[in-house]
Amino acid sequence: MFFHPMDFLILIAFAISLWAQFKVKGNFKKWSQVEAHSGRTGAEIARSILDDNGLYDVPVEPVRGTLTDHYDPVSKVVRLSEPVYYGVSIASVSVAAHEVGHAVQHQQSYGALKLRHHMFPLVNLTSGIAPFLLLGGFLLDQFSLIGIGIVLFSFAVFFQLVTLPVEFNASSRAKQYLVAEGFIRNEEERGVNKVLNAAALTYVAAALISLLELLKFVMIFFQGEREE
Repeated sequence: MFFHPMDFLILIAFAISLWAQFKVKGNFKKWSQVEAHSGRTGAEIARSILDDNGLYDVPVEPVRGTLTDHYDPVSKVVRLSEPVYYGVSIASVSVAAHEVGHAVQHQQSYGALKLRHHMFPLVNLTSGIAPFLLLGGFLLDQFSLIGIGIVLFSFAVFFQLVTLPVEFNASSRAKQYLVAEGFIRNEEERGVNKVLNAAALTYVAAALISLLELLKFVMIFFQGEREE
């Protein structure tokens, strides 16, 4: 009951996820050692791009940790990890520009980002309930509980799928800003791509795992319904 042919594919996806996380850390470490020709810090890059897009009221703040960078849509703050905030490397400017990309998405009411924000409260609720319903359904052999759990879990899966265009678009914006404003040279684009593409792969892997898990639960549900 707890092992299914889909588990093999899920394990492969999980391995891809681990590899993606390894690539993120590896690429960030490697390109953190390569200084961008502009010599400007991640904080300075972020501030410049924000100002160029009219986002003068969006502050850039340092936050502790590594790879803890994010844009807070509630407070409207770009928060950069200390290595990115103070760093002048290819990795620093890449990550800083990516997070600013999210701020610009927010300003321009980018569709996928708006949908993601609206879904967050619902997904936060359903993702906490779904595992208990699924586990209870399997233990008690109650397919009605499994069915409800599948519906709730599907919201989390959809949320992760919506996240993909948000992240890819932010990276695309980051590359455009860095090139257009002369923060990187042509030969430095390779490093920017390595850093941002590795980060994007983690989101793809996470979405793939969730999608395969959902498919597994759906298959179990319909198989059980046929056997009843």
